[in-house]
Amino acid sequence: MSVDNIYSHFHPDEHRFVDKAAEWVAKAEQHDAKLTDFLDPRQAFIVESLVNRSMDVQVRFDGGHDGAERRRALIAPDYRVLDDEDMGISLIAVSSLDDKLKELDHSDYMGAILALGMKRDKIGDIHVSDSGCHFLVASEVADYMRLNLQQVHRVHVQTEALPLEKLQAADTKLGDINLSVASMRLDGIVSDVYHLSRAKILIPIKAGRCKVNWKQEEDPSKPLKAGDVVSMQGFGRFKVLEVEGVTKKGRFRVKVGKYV
Repeated sequence: MSVDNIYSHFHPDEHRFVDKAAEWVAKAEQHDAKLTDFLDPRQAFIVESLVNRSMDVQVRFDGGHDGAERRRALIAPDYRVLDDEDMGISLIAVSSLDDKLKELDHSDYMGAILALGMKRDKIGDIHVSDSGCHFLVASEVADYMRLNLQQVHRVHVQTEALPLEKLQAADTKLGDINLSVASMRLDGIVSDVYHLSRAKILIPIKAGRCKVNWKQEEDPSKPLKAGDVVSMQGFGRFKVLEVEGVTKKGRFRVKVGKYV
C-alpha cells in the first residue's frame, strides 16, 4: 500500500504521526524493536492498523494497569516473545498533609507535571482521589518527576515511587446530563452540553479543537452515536451514554456523561 493510500484513512493532522508509526514498523521488519511513549487510543489504533499490514511485526500495548486509556506500545519482530518485556512504566504517588489536597483535580496535577517541562507523551493515566494522586510515567523520567514535583496548585506535596501493583485506580466519574435535541449532530449536542450557542460552538470545531473518539473532527454536522467520546479543548470531554428514543415531536432524548 502506498503512502497516499495510507493517508486516505487518516485526518491530515494525523499524517505526521502516521509517518512516525510507519517508520517504527519498518524498523521492526529490520529486527529493530521500538518502545513508544504513551499513546492515546487514537494513536494506538493507528499503530495497530499499520502493524496489522505487516506479516513480520507484532505489537504489545501496556498502560500499567487493566483498562488504561494511555498506553505504551512495543513494536517488535514477530519472533520475539513480548509478554515478559519491560514496558518502562513507573508509578508515582502524590500526597500531602495539606487539607486542600482534596480540592485538587486532574487538570491541577496535569498542569503541575507539564510545568516541570515534561512532555505529555511521557505521562500515562492520572488517578485522582481525596488522599492524593497516583500517576503513571515513563520510567526514564520517573526519578526526575519524583524529585521535582513538589507543588500542585499552591499545595506542597510529597512524592513516592511505588510498584505498579500498588496502583489505586480512580473510578471514572461521569455527571449525567439528559438532553432533548433536534438531531444527533455534533454541534447541536456540544452546544447543549457546554451551554453555548450553536454559532459560538462552530468556532472551536472548525478550528480543529474538537475530537471525537480521539480523532480530530472539524465537521459540525457529524452524527454522534452511543459510546462516542467527545473532547473540546478548554472545555473538557463527555461521552454519549445512550440514545433513549424519540419524542412525539421528533426530538432525540439523549443521555450524556460529562467527565468530572
